[in-house]
Amino acid sequence: MAKIEVERFSLNSRILHWTVFLACAVLTVTGLFLFLPWGGSLAEGSVSRVIHRIAAIVLIGSPVIYFFTNPKGSIEFLLEAFKWGKDDFEWLKHAPYYFGGKSEKMPPQPHINTGQKMWWCVCIMCTVGFAITGLIMWVWATNGSNAFFVATIIHDACLIIGGAMLIVHVYLAAIHPKMTESFKSMITGKISPGYARGHYGKWFEEDVRGKKE
Repeated sequence: MAKIEVERFSLNSRILHWTVFLACAVLTVTGLFLFLPWGGSLAEGSVSRVIHRIAAIVLIGSPVIYFFTNPKGSIEFLLEAFKWGKDDFEWLKHAPYYFGGKSEKMPPQPHINTGQKMWWCVCIMCTVGFAITGLIMWVWATNGSNAFFVATIIHDACLIIGGAMLIVHVYLAAIHPKMTESFKSMITGKISPGYARGHYGKWFEEDVRGKKE
C-alpha cells in the first residue's frame, strides 16, 4: 500500500529554493575571496569577480522569473512573510521548544511558522540589500569613492546577518532532531500527515483536511 503523504512545497518552489541556495553558496565563497585578506591571491585575474556577478544575476533573476510564472503564489509568499500577529508572538514565547522545551506548549502553526517567517524576512531584505549595493559597486560608484565605501559596508553587513541566519536555518531544517522531515520536504515536496499535524497543525486542519472534506 502506498504511503499517504501531504504536499507541502510545489516543484517550482523547490527549484527556486535550491537555485537560490546554490547561488548564495557561490556568492559567499567568491565574496570571501575579497572579504578576507588571505583570499586576495585567489581573486587575481578577476575570475572570481565574474563568477560572483553571474551568481548575483541568478540570485536576483530566479525570483523574478518565478514571480512571472506564479504571480499569485509569489504575492501570497510576500504577504505571509511580512504578516505578523498574535500567533507569531505566541510562537516566540514557546520557541525554547526547539532547545529542549515541551511540544505540548507549542501553539498550532500555519503553513509557515514564525521562525520561517523570520528567515524569509531576512532573506528578502538581505537580497534587496545585496542587489542595490552590488549594483552600486559594479556599475555606478568608482572604487575608493564614498558611495563605494558605504555600499561595501552595507553589503558586508548583509553577508554577516544573512550568514548568521543561514546557519540557524540549516541547523533547524536539516540537523535538528525534532525537524526530521523538514529537509525531506525540500527534496520530495511532501511530509507525513503526522509530521504535518504535529508541526503545522493549523495549516493541516484548515487547509489540508479542510479542503478534502
